[in-house]
Amino acid sequence: MKEFIIDKELCIKCGMCAKDCPQGALEMDEFPVLDEELCFECSHCLAVCPTGALSIHGKTPNNSTLLEKNIPTADQMETLIKGRRSVRYYRNENVAPETIQTLLNIASHAPTGVNMRSVLFTVIDNKETMDAFRKDVYAQLAKVLPEEVPENDIALEYLSFALKKREENGSDVIFRGAPHVVITSSPLATPCPEADTHIALAYFELMAQSMGLGTIWDGIAKMMFAALPDLIYDLGIPKDHLFGYVMAFGNPGVQYQRTVERGLARVNKVRWEAHCQVM
Repeated sequence: MKEFIIDKELCIKCGMCAKDCPQGALEMDEFPVLDEELCFECSHCLAVCPTGALSIHGKTPNNSTLLEKNIPTADQMETLIKGRRSVRYYRNENVAPETIQTLLNIASHAPTGVNMRSVLFTVIDNKETMDAFRKDVYAQLAKVLPEEVPENDIALEYLSFALKKREENGSDVIFRGAPHVVITSSPLATPCPEADTHIALAYFELMAQSMGLGTIWDGIAKMMFAALPDLIYDLGIPKDHLFGYVMAFGNPGVQYQRTVERGLARVNKVRWEAHCQVM
């Protein structure tokens, strides 16, 4: 059951819920009527209703946040996006568990193909576990990496470099000493699992930035998992999932003071003239 409820005293019969339904699951009679088989639970109808007359899936307007006067300004969003940096220095301390859970809950609102909402966040949420995992990663790499790296194998070159630095001075090139890591995965059977996992981490990253946390898209860690695939399943990631990406995060050990202006975007503007003839 979709738990579709209309407060008839509040409903002004504007029809916006039906107009905005991407599946055409809503039609206007005297009041909106839902075809439950077509509904894929996007909740656009609840979000668009101007009077808060509609509840669905157990969600009500009273449990929502009004957007008016609560959206960051364009200037604030510009600064957040331009001010984001890849953080490679972290304080050796845990982020509060409730902060991590809040961050994950918010990131789970990222869009997914056909509203599948099936992205799994696999997280190491305390630095003691992270230190133990980090130690095992380097120990296992020492067993599997070849002494001679094949020419032009970029992944093995990076991993061999990371292992060498670990053995020389204890540095952590793979995770950058971060106290936490989050991995996104999604069922292979979903329409666009890879895109879903990346979008989720993009939302995670920007929200983390707004909360004063540092993050890094950890490409070397993803290379590591390709070299040590059994670790994926040891972490509890289901075998029917596509392994998306890895993000290390924590309280930053460095504070950036300003944006860096990148200049103009590279843009390919399209102008199109129809060439087909209708007979």
